[in-house]
Amino acid sequence: MIDVIVVGAGPTGLMLAAELRLHGVAVLVLERDAEPNPVVRSLGLHARSIEIMDQRGLLERFLEHGTRHPVSGFFAGIPRPALQGLDTAHGYVLGIPQTLTERVLGEHVAEVGAEVRRGCEVVGLAQDADGVTVDLADGTSLRARHLVGGDGGRSTVRRLLGIGFPGEPARVETLLGEMRLDAEWESILAVMSEVRKTQLRFGAMPLGDGVYRVVVPAAGVAEDRAVPPTLDEVRAQLVAIGGTDFGAHSPRWLSRFGDGTRLADTFRSGRAFLAGDAAHTHPPAGGQGLNLGVQDAFNLGWKLAAAIRGWAPEGLLDTYEAERRPVAADVLDNTRAQMELMSLEPGARAVRRLVEELMGFEEVNRYLVEKILAIGLRYDFGEGHPLLGTRLKDVGLGRGRLYGLMHAGRGLLLDRSGALSVTGWEDRVDHVVDDLTELDVPGVLLRPDGHVAWVGDDLAGLRETLARWFGQPALLPA
Repeated sequence: MIDVIVVGAGPTGLMLAAELRLHGVAVLVLERDAEPNPVVRSLGLHARSIEIMDQRGLLERFLEHGTRHPVSGFFAGIPRPALQGLDTAHGYVLGIPQTLTERVLGEHVAEVGAEVRRGCEVVGLAQDADGVTVDLADGTSLRARHLVGGDGGRSTVRRLLGIGFPGEPARVETLLGEMRLDAEWESILAVMSEVRKTQLRFGAMPLGDGVYRVVVPAAGVAEDRAVPPTLDEVRAQLVAIGGTDFGAHSPRWLSRFGDGTRLADTFRSGRAFLAGDAAHTHPPAGGQGLNLGVQDAFNLGWKLAAAIRGWAPEGLLDTYEAERRPVAADVLDNTRAQMELMSLEPGARAVRRLVEELMGFEEVNRYLVEKILAIGLRYDFGEGHPLLGTRLKDVGLGRGRLYGLMHAGRGLLLDRSGALSVTGWEDRVDHVVDDLTELDVPGVLLRPDGHVAWVGDDLAGLRETLARWFGQPALLPA
């Protein structure tokens, strides 16, 4: 029996597979499409996702393919100077097409030993007390202890599990694609500069060799957004809004997306879980979708591995939904707000002008930016030290950098004095005695996802927290 079947080989599914393999879990990724999707829906990684790649020793691979951009104009496209002094060692946006993100993650997944099978469509599933049976379109079946649906907004897994997906349908739609434009860049830029004074869902980004990424509002909302627009439809909308089609021709691919928002009723059904767009969909405002899914996977991976390896404390798997569903709900809200602020309606324009004024206060701008970057996130671990529930940035230690100690995906106890101990949990938690002057605390316990589970110097409190997140010790300390 396979330990975990992951349905969907997008960034969410690949990240989850890699996290599970860190703990020796047998993983099979099933992908319906025979070839990688050429559609570039996401163009970058935010600070928290960059941190995640750094924590697993993958960041240099992404930096080779990406471009660093300042963090500015994020919220509803409202222009503001780039923020300085963000609570991260990675205060930039890494511009990298989703196709490259998937390629890098796919290479990593292959290296750590997870199998990805393409051209495998899931058509049925059934659960029992011991596992999940997955039926494929070719008539074969597979058996796994757990199943995770990372198969996008039209998730087959979610539908087969009977999980509701309530929310608001799309009211506006946007066309997207890569194509050749014959117009000169100066002419394109002049049109964009004028149109984007009011219509932010319009533009063309040069990709090289005369090819551009084009985005333009649609004339209405399609009955089936799975059906891509035609080139004629894209050209007609460019003319309607910008007065020219820029000589568009030879599309590489065309797609459409709406502003609908939906949130799954639950992220878990027995032995099956949802992650990424299968659990939540929202407008692309702020570029949060891919990042949210990767962060879901980072939260779920070590917990699911703990259950399979046999050391998960009671209720650990339930903390996945408890922690990530509120985060998803907040993203839905902030993207709704951003879409309203980009509306051309008079009331919305008035609110936008007010928000622009408020974002002139650095505290407001910082709050909104850190929300989108997910570095302001704090899970509810109860009362205690201000660090509790937050994730730590990559602070300096006497032996190097914090994230360099986290590549194995284990828990980590940082101990200034050497008086603390993880006896009984050594198979799950590393203990490092080092300088903590940047944190100014005697000791801090990090979960495998980098969130602070405990702060202090009380050994009894530490043991209680170790048991809460890492199960019972293999050997009780004397």
